[in-house]
Amino acid sequence: MIFNGRQISAFMAIVTHGSLGRAAETLHITQPALSRIIKRLEDQVGADLFERNSKGMALTPIGEALLPRATLLQREAAHAMEEINSMRGLAKGTIKVGSIGSVASSILPQAIDRVLTRWPKLRVEVIEGVWDRLADALVKYEIDIALNVSIPDTDEICAITDCSWHDNSYVVAAVDHPLRRQAGLKLADTLDHRWATMPRGTEPFEHMRKVFTAHGLGLPNVLVETRSIVVLKGLVTRAGFLSWMPQPMYDAEGKAGLFDLLPIDGVVATRRLTAFRRRQGILPAPAMKLVDELRGIAAHPTADSGKSIAYPGEEPHILLKHIKH
Repeated sequence: MIFNGRQISAFMAIVTHGSLGRAAETLHITQPALSRIIKRLEDQVGADLFERNSKGMALTPIGEALLPRATLLQREAAHAMEEINSMRGLAKGTIKVGSIGSVASSILPQAIDRVLTRWPKLRVEVIEGVWDRLADALVKYEIDIALNVSIPDTDEICAITDCSWHDNSYVVAAVDHPLRRQAGLKLADTLDHRWATMPRGTEPFEHMRKVFTAHGLGLPNVLVETRSIVVLKGLVTRAGFLSWMPQPMYDAEGKAGLFDLLPIDGVVATRRLTAFRRRQGILPAPAMKLVDELRGIAAHPTADSGKSIAYPGEEPHILLKHIKH
């Protein structure tokens, strides 16, 4: 069974807008013309794809089954045109990328700047979140690249293995936090102070847990859990909370003299970060341009001070991985 682009566009327009009228207006055709296109598609499928109700048009079970395939066909067609335009020197299109906070605060802005300097006709859409949000967006085609801590591949998502780098995480506190006046500060001294962190089960929280475990300690006094980086930074700066953050995430606050790492000897842990893509399909040309710039930045990282630790039972951390391609 072969679907043409006009049929797929008509089908997706009705799904998006929920009515023939709004879909026809978007496609710049008449309602009768749109009805004929959908009727030919339904004849080809051998079943109704939509049912009319008081609110407009809704997908039938057969239509629901067609939707993910139609979405894939439409997006792959758009990606193909972007690839062709790129080869013709007409690089246009949109880079859709998702990122965890530390990468969104540091390497990603640098890569975006380099891409748009070389290819000013491109656009960039960015979402920020922890891995569950990024993975969902990647599978649903909301983004084409996800930047995250290195984790195992899945059936749907795989790492771009030659696009990796690292960052270091520390205990952070406001510049006037009372622990800064304590000589010979140890990690155990932070246990009874108020902490604010990412939620349990997220990678940043588990990263912090491993550090405390490596020092023979239980978890600190976590009173606030939030996915909001703004809230975390506000609690550290304005309310005296301690937190666990990768250095790039608070670089601006450190330079502004608001908060910085606590000087606890040996308490720094290194993470490897990687770009991820969908396992199926091609990576769109605009997205590849961003990946190329990320590779270049990863090959020449800014030096980050501090000694890394290795957790019990783990191999020493890889600070940087870059494979020439």
